[in-house]
Amino acid sequence: MKAIILAAGTGSRLRPMTDDRPKCLVPLKGTPLLEYQLSSLRECGVDNIFLVTGYKSDALAAYNLPRYQNPRFESTNMVHSLFCAEKEFDDDILICYGDIIYEPRVLQALLASKADFSVVIDRGWRELWQDRMDDPLSDAESLKVNAQGQITDIGRKVTSYSEIEGQYIGLVKVSRNCLAQIQEFYRGLDRADKYDGKDFDNMFMTTLIRKLIEHGMPITAVFVEHGWVEVDTTDDWRRYESWETNNPLFNFESRQATIQH
Repeated sequence: MKAIILAAGTGSRLRPMTDDRPKCLVPLKGTPLLEYQLSSLRECGVDNIFLVTGYKSDALAAYNLPRYQNPRFESTNMVHSLFCAEKEFDDDILICYGDIIYEPRVLQALLASKADFSVVIDRGWRELWQDRMDDPLSDAESLKVNAQGQITDIGRKVTSYSEIEGQYIGLVKVSRNCLAQIQEFYRGLDRADKYDGKDFDNMFMTTLIRKLIEHGMPITAVFVEHGWVEVDTTDDWRRYESWETNNPLFNFESRQATIQH
């Protein structure tokens, strides 16, 4: 099992905190976001960890983790960054966004899935979104799941809560059994086409997931309730910085020995 942490973006909505560091090194409660994630991964037995870097990548050298550079980080998005680490697609992989932190129980739920392609979905998303913004529907995306637990729709703009059975959090597990098929599918997409309004290089991960579903690939939802946050904006940061230190998300001291840097 390999974990690929996508940490190439400029983090413009977290400025000035990202003026001199990548987004994943912004401290929350005094600890960089990346260290929370490394702690959770290692507590769950995932030690083979890779970073996809771009903006201010030299700041990550101290962590002694294998790195893949996205040289076009300023003009590309998550999917492009993921495929910068395509050489590691020879084992089961975890795809982890660099701006999220999560309790080990969230990752444990994902690791327990036997499906070839599993995606963590937060059923309790609405409470978090309501805390973050006045109009959750303006930011939330579609998510529908069938009776077999497979995702049938994801990543579209919505106008009603009835279109949402949870929210994608940026944490995915893919078996080596289907990675070659995903690579072939991705390479076969029309690079001149638009994908949810974005060009090929700026395709969202949820768009790729939905395209794979439409292509016939079964993708399983792993439902959790809370236990994670995304630190995307300065408002997010201020909100989470004000949360109680004893929140399980910040239970870092007991796991700090797992951090290697």
